[in-house]
This record gives sequence, structure tokens and C-alpha cells, in this order.
Amino acid sequence: MINHFIKFILIALIIFTPIAFGSNELWAFSLMELGILLIIILFVIQRFRFRSVNVPHDPNDHNVLNVPNILLCVFLLFILFQMLPLPSGILKILSPKTFELRNSLSAFDSQLLTLNSKFSISLVPFVTKIEFFKWFTLIGLFFFLLHSNLLNNKYRVMKQLIMVVMLVGVAESLYGMLEFFSGHKHILHLNMEADISSVTGTFINRNQFAGYLLMVIPLSIGFLFSREATPMSRVRGWRERLSSLDGKTLLIGFSVIVMILGLLFSASRMGILSLLLSFTLFSLLFRSPSKEHRFSKTSILILGLALLWAAWIGLDAVINRFLTSSEDFKLRLTFWVNTFQIFKDFPIFGSGLGTFAWVFPMYRSFHLMEIVTHAENDFLQLASEVGLVGIGLLLIPFLFFSYKAISGIHSLSPKESGRYIGIGGLVGILALMFHSIVEINIQAPSNAFLYTILWTIVLRISLGGVNRSNNLITH
Repeated sequence: MINHFIKFILIALIIFTPIAFGSNELWAFSLMELGILLIIILFVIQRFRFRSVNVPHDPNDHNVLNVPNILLCVFLLFILFQMLPLPSGILKILSPKTFELRNSLSAFDSQLLTLNSKFSISLVPFVTKIEFFKWFTLIGLFFFLLHSNLLNNKYRVMKQLIMVVMLVGVAESLYGMLEFFSGHKHILHLNMEADISSVTGTFINRNQFAGYLLMVIPLSIGFLFSREATPMSRVRGWRERLSSLDGKTLLIGFSVIVMILGLLFSASRMGILSLLLSFTLFSLLFRSPSKEHRFSKTSILILGLALLWAAWIGLDAVINRFLTSSEDFKLRLTFWVNTFQIFKDFPIFGSGLGTFAWVFPMYRSFHLMEIVTHAENDFLQLASEVGLVGIGLLLIPFLFFSYKAISGIHSLSPKESGRYIGIGGLVGILALMFHSIVEINIQAPSNAFLYTILWTIVLRISLGGVNRSNNLITH
């Protein structure tokens, strides 16, 4: 019963997080955090209640992930350390620039130093606290999905979650295209006629919408291939393969095409390039089991059909976006130079997680009427906020998880459905990270939530593949 309730909450969050404007508003990501905390509480109750029962050992519950998991916990402790009030002498040693800024503030307010002689590394501790709870809940969700028995039962629950993710991606794409091409141009109850120039779904930012689809599309394609993993090895010609497809498989293929259209008409330039990168990887990785073909013709066919449909509707707005890319790139380059200057001034411990919008005005070298809330680069912005220590604590687990995922998926048989789901999830992760080089994606709560789910799916599948390989070697 508890597992069913947990699954219901997880499905509700998968639906809610993108629909609520990408969960960027305070109320939206607060509800997301409460939902995740409820899942974790139910999981703890379940473990405590049935601790005396002889539960079968989960083959995916490995000790090999202990080190990266510990580093993720240390990262959370590091963020708490950023908020910890420190004596001025220690602060001067750990973060000289922070100490300098605190002294400059005390020059304007003489009572500031006398009332409080201790200051934190984070320049805006309240904002860092908000970001800490986001990371805490998402890492908690990662641990739960990685070690609970919810995703057992031979991928049954996993495939149910993937179906929900795919349906949400299709709904977002259809809704966004309907609002844009009809001229209604609303995002739910908000009139965005003056701001919408492309398809955005229920997201305010088109690039975050594109980033969301960049994860859903590869996962859906992996799910599509997983349904035909065994039959495809027995079917030779393309006519036999086409005639062997059932209605659900064709519907999934059509859904992928709809999502590709949504991403194309978002006019996100880096999103489109990341999509092409994804299909390049698919064409190389999804080869036929008999290895008669070097490339996967199915993935190329799906992309080709989507491009033909998009060209028939009209790609003028998308093409115009690419024609103006040089001017936007110059502005982004200025953003990156200014953000790198923040990193140079706060190299070890950063300026505080989530403090970019407050620190950037001091380093801005250009005039802009709007408030700059992000650096147009997830990794550079994160480096300026958490420094080398924080980046190191995240980079090591990422590299370790990537190695385990690639080696585990490679060990799976081409006839096993999990192999294709794992590849689809991993390609989605890589596509989002490639997109994040020039955009802000992972820091959007809805995208970070789905990014966490993708990692757990990939690792659960890959660790299962490692187990089977070890069993074969042992026997």
C-alpha cells in the first residue's frame, strides 16, 4: 500500500512540476519539495515498519555507489557551511573577497559590524537556504529511487513512469503549439501575447521548455526501441518490421514526432543542436542486433518525418533565430566573462549557492534595463556560487555515475529492453548538459526533477546489467 501511495505522489509530481510554469515560482517548487519530503518520510516509515521482516535482497542495492553518495551528502554539508556565521578572522582567510565586501558595507553602516561580528561565506544566506532545500530534496529523491524496491518488478513501474513522462511531454508540446499557432498566446491563465514569440508549452522560458523536451524525447525513443527489442532481431526487411508494429508502438512513434515539432518551434537554437546531437548518438548506438547496419534507420526516419512536417508548417521563425545568433552570442560571451570574474574573486568556496542575481550587478560590464538572473551557462554560474570545492564534490560523483552507467548498459544484451531505456535516459542527460553550456536548465526545478529521475533510471538499469555480468563470471 505504501509503495502504491509513493508511486501516486511521484506520478503527481511528474505531471505537476512542468505544468506549474516549470516550478520556478516559490509556491510551485515548495510544493515539489513537500511532495518529495513526503515520499522520503513514507519510505523511512516503510523501512522502519518492516525492518524485522525478511525482505528479499535488492540486487541493485550496491555498495559501489557509497563513495559518490557520500560526496553528495558532503556537498549538502558544504552548502550549510556557506551559511554558517564565521568570525571575521576566519572569513578573511577562507574568502578574502567576501571579507572585503563585508567591510565595505560596514563603512556605510557602522552599526553592522558592532551588532554582528560574524558573517557567512554566502553573501545572501537566505537565498542560499532556499537553494539548499531544493538540492536537499532532489538528492533525497535520488537516494530513495536508487535504493528503494519501487523500481523493481522487471521494469514494470519504471515503464509506467516513463509513459507518464512521455504523455506530459506530448501534452506540453501540443498545448504550446496550439497557443502559439492559434494566436491565443496564453500560458495557462497568463496573457503572454506581448512576450511569446515561439512555442513554450507551460514554461515561461522557451529554453527551459526545450531542455525539458531534450530529456523526454531520448527517453521516449529508448522506450520505443525497448518494445521492439526482441521482435526486431527476428524481422529482416523493413516491410516486415513495419507490418509487425502494433498500435501502441506506432502511437509512441507519433508522440515522439509531436515532441520534436514542439522543440523545433520553440526556436531554441542550442536546443535544436542538442536534439541533432541526440539523434546522432541514437543512430550510432541503436544498431540492429544482427549488426547488418552501421546506423539505426528507425531513429533517422523519425527525425526525418518530424523535419518534413515542420517544414510543411513553416520554419521561418526558427531560421530567423539562427540568423541572429551572432549578436546573441556576443551578449552571452559578455555574461560569461563577467561571471568568470565572480569565480576568480570567489574561487574556493564561491559567493553562496543561489546568490548570482545579487552578486552579478557588481561585475556587470554592460548596460541592460532588465535584471540578470542567470549567467546563460549552468556550469559557470554554479562554479561562481560554490567554487572549486562545490564543483569538485559534484564532478566526482557525475564521472563515477557516468562510468557505471556506460559500463552497465554496455554489458546488457541487445535483446534486453532495459538496454534501450538506459541508452535513451543517458542520451537525455547528455543532451541537457550540452544544452546547459549556453543556457540555464538544470537549475530550473522541473528540469532538475526530471534530470534526477533519469539518473536513477539509468543507474538502476546499469547496475542490474553489472550484476548479471558478475553472476555470469562467477558461474
